[in-house]
Parts: sequence; structure tokens; C-alpha cells
Amino acid sequence: MIQKIKDKKMEKIIPFISTCDKESTNLWLEHLQAHISEYQIVLFENLTQEQKLSSQVAIVANPNPEDIAQLKNLKWVQSLWAGVEKLLQELPQSSFKIVRMTDPQLAKTMAESVLTWSLYLHKNMPLYLKQQKQKVWKQHIETLPEEKNILVLGLGKLGLESVKKLKENDFSVSGWARSKKKIEGISTYYGSEGLQESLKKADIVVCLLPLTKETKNLLNKEKLDLLHNKASIINFARGAIVDYEYLLEKLGKKELSHAILDVFDTEPLPSSSLIWENEDITVLPHISAPTNMKTASKIASKNIYEYFEKGIIPISVDTKKGY
Repeated sequence: MIQKIKDKKMEKIIPFISTCDKESTNLWLEHLQAHISEYQIVLFENLTQEQKLSSQVAIVANPNPEDIAQLKNLKWVQSLWAGVEKLLQELPQSSFKIVRMTDPQLAKTMAESVLTWSLYLHKNMPLYLKQQKQKVWKQHIETLPEEKNILVLGLGKLGLESVKKLKENDFSVSGWARSKKKIEGISTYYGSEGLQESLKKADIVVCLLPLTKETKNLLNKEKLDLLHNKASIINFARGAIVDYEYLLEKLGKKELSHAILDVFDTEPLPSSSLIWENEDITVLPHISAPTNMKTASKIASKNIYEYFEKGIIPISVDTKKGY
């Protein structure tokens, strides 16, 4: 049921701008209101003109930029997602600050997904799935985890938690970032030369990079050609970082082993896409690290209370870096 404005005397109104489906929107409203009980969380379409003009903070989930533009006096918005590149693209000249969701639970969830699908590849699951369809009974030699080199691209909070989880499970792990990083027990690379060197050694490449001007099409023809023909790719970042067209070509020529793709330029992935039909690709519906409503609502609550009580705006996105 869509929320109605019941108490106009409440001290603060917090707009909630979302294009999520009705069920998800209502669940978000329940969780947010439970943790932000002193203020009223109101769907954008239920706001009065006066409330739109008086709003200083808004909570957003895939918002319509035209809706945000009507909140003329916004100081900052709390995104419920970790990725904010779409907001930055749609609102390049915004005067308000954008705060992304930095939830420790998100990093843990991502690390679990990275480990799960790395094991899926390590245990030859795609190959056994093919054999089942062909009714073939054949066992294959399995290497030890320490013999499998997994390269994680992106060593922010998500990447850091992921390399640690992989290391705990005895994989040989390396990481790459744009700038120099030092992680105990992990081989790290940085810069253009470091990326080329690390890709040549990788058996599994896990992409966890934010989408920026620098990372768009980063894994292009030149970079994909550095991988050996038994290497696999896991993309849990953004579709635009990897050249999917050339990736399909490489898989078709058996110059790569498998790709696990959770993110696409257009979502849901159109039924007409050739990616669906490729047996060397595992398609996931953007589920590698979903925002947890309960923990994210607690974080949003803390940020909003600190703003109204202490005037503190949380650390916001660097618009030049894109994260």
C-alpha cells in the first residue's frame, strides 16, 4: 500500500525518490521509517509543493532526475546503492552532494559472491553442466586452490574484503588498482603496466571496479587478448567496463574458458541478446551484492540524524573520480 502523509506536524519530512517496483518501494519505506522514526519518510509523489521546497535531504533509489530537480533546496541525497555513476551522469551540474551507501554488510555479501562463483569456476561446474546436457559421464582433474591465480580488479572496500575471503580459502590471490596499494599477503599491481602484467598471469579475473571515465571499456580487445585461453572472467562491477562484443568473440574461438556476467548496459538483459544463448556464459540478474534493507536503513538513519542534530553531511562522492 502506498504511504499517505498522515501527520503534517512532524518536524522533518524526508522525501523518498524511487523507481523500484511497488513491492520493493514499500519494503524500503517500512525499513527506513522504522529506523528514522522521528522524521516522516514520504514518497515523492505524495509531497506537497511546500514540502518539496523545504526538503534539505532526500533518500534515493534509482531516482528520476526530473523529480530530484524539483527539490530546489536540497543539500545532499542519500543513495541506497553503492554505485552512483548513473546519478552523476544524469545530474552532472547538481549543487547538492551525493552520498553513496557504504555498508560493511555490502562488502561481506560481495566477498561471499566472489568466493562462490570463483569456486564454481575452480570446481569445473560449467564443464559438468555441459556434460549433463550431453549425458556425458566424465571426471576431470581438479587443481588445488593455491594453483589457481585469481586477480581482483579494484581494491576498494568490496575488493579488499573479497581478496581476503579468497586468501582465507587458499587461493593464490592478486589485486590491481589505479594507484599503489599494499595488502599483507597479497600481490598487488597498479597502473597501466601493472594491469597488463597481472592479466597475463590470471586464471580468473574478478572485476569490482567503479565505472568512471578511466575504467569505461578498460577490459577492451587489447586487455582481453592478454589472458590465456583457459582464463575466465567474473564481472560484478558494471557492464561498460568490459567489451562484451569482443568477449563473445573470444569465447566463440575458445580463446577464453568462461564468463560470469552479473551486470549489463541494459537491465534486464533483453531476451534478444546473444549472451543468453552462449553456453560459455553464466548470466546472473544483478545479484552479486544486493543492498540489505535492514543494515542500509540503519546507516541512512545515522547519517540523517547526524545532519539534523550536528550539521554533519557524510563523506560525499568525488565528482571528478566518480566514487
